Amino acid sequence: MGIRGDNTQKLFEASLRGCVSTLDTLLKKDPVILGRISLSSFTETPLHIASLLGHLHFTVALLDHKPDLSDELNSQGQAPLHLASAEGHIMIVKALLRVNACVCLVPDQFGRIPLHLAVMRGRVEVIRELVHARPASVKEKLHGQETVLHLCIRYNHLQALQLLLPPAINESEFINSADRNGHTILQLAVSKKQIELIYIIICEFEIFSKKGLPIILINLEFYINYLIVDLIINYDRIEL
Repeated sequence: MGIRGDNTQKLFEASLRGCVSTLDTLLKKDPVILGRISLSSFTETPLHIASLLGHLHFTVALLDHKPDLSDELNSQGQAPLHLASAEGHIMIVKALLRVNACVCLVPDQFGRIPLHLAVMRGRVEVIRELVHARPASVKEKLHGQETVLHLCIRYNHLQALQLLLPPAINESEFINSADRNGHTILQLAVSKKQIELIYIIICEFEIFSKKGLPIILINLEFYINYLIVDLIINYDRIEL
């Protein structure tokens, strides 16, 4: 390994520690070191590592020197924004969005955009920032079927649902979307016996709307009765 290879290795080690002084030293020795990252054998960039580990100052320094690192994808098709969103590093998410908000709509190899990952982990503050930066990201479906609302319920994130549901309440097609198993968000919540989530969904709808009941509330009585009966049958198994 030559001097350049040694410097690249030191750069990645610095990203693990979040050591800005080492980054500055390396840039003085080799001003184009960040431009050669794509030629290295590493499967991700120092910005991926810093974003994942929450090294804010190191992230900002990298973005100052080479902002297009925010576009780079790792071996799983994820940009640094995907990783910071999943881990809930809100200040890093803000820094990345200031440089490049377009990444909000980039899916990884599993079809997940940064918002999907934030919802799956219940990162409420991150969700708020991502939606503000790219409102259209809310409509992006996982695998073309599962909405962010389905993800809130599947991963049982109450606060995330409370944040995302109200703005979508008048979007009939979106709010009544079925997941890969044919479940609307209400059906999914009932099947998982998530009482609080069911309550939130019901309360958000204007049941006596002049336009009539939303499609999602059709057969509501059936689903609620099913849930009640199931709870009664299994009452003695529930630990209080």
